[in-house]
Amino acid sequence: MINTLIFDFGDVFINLDKKGAMQNALTLFQLEEFDDDMIQTNIQYEIGRISTNEFIAFYSNKFPNLSEKQIIDAWNFIIKDFPKYRLDFLKALSKEKKYKLILLSNTNHMHIDYVKSQVDFFDEFKNCFDIFYLSQEIHLRKPNADIYEFVLSENNLNPQECFFVDDTKENTDTANKLGINVWNIDETKEDVINLFEINKHIF
Repeated sequence: MINTLIFDFGDVFINLDKKGAMQNALTLFQLEEFDDDMIQTNIQYEIGRISTNEFIAFYSNKFPNLSEKQIIDAWNFIIKDFPKYRLDFLKALSKEKKYKLILLSNTNHMHIDYVKSQVDFFDEFKNCFDIFYLSQEIHLRKPNADIYEFVLSENNLNPQECFFVDDTKENTDTANKLGINVWNIDETKEDVINLFEINKHIF
């Protein structure tokens, strides 16, 4: 019996443009792919090991021809709209109180601040969850197994009673190896509001 629903944020509730953001950044940086130091800096920022100022300073030093605004705009390019009907779905779930609701997101301070500035119902969204885990606050990130083990341990959860929704297969694969029921949602043709219909074999 499923009693806990764990949701990713990006491309589950809020729409992202991952390919567009990557291409925009590569064009801006005049690169064909991200350098290793850029990848490692992004990861360190995502798990809260470096501050926003340190993150921007790294890119400013690496690309001195770019302004701070250009760097910030490129970083936030990925974030698109948050359809209100998904909030309505979540609010109904929360009101029902049938499931413990957990958000588990790989994100960072700049992205969350930008979302807050663009989505006027962010607090309402956050308040629907019993627990709200952001990678930069817990210093862990998907798809590493330790982030799922942390969530299970912190909340005294049985993995077989949990259901996890994420758009990245690597993330759901790791969770599934730990015994968690998963839905690797295809954001191009599936929507979280159809969770129970699409996964009725589990529910």
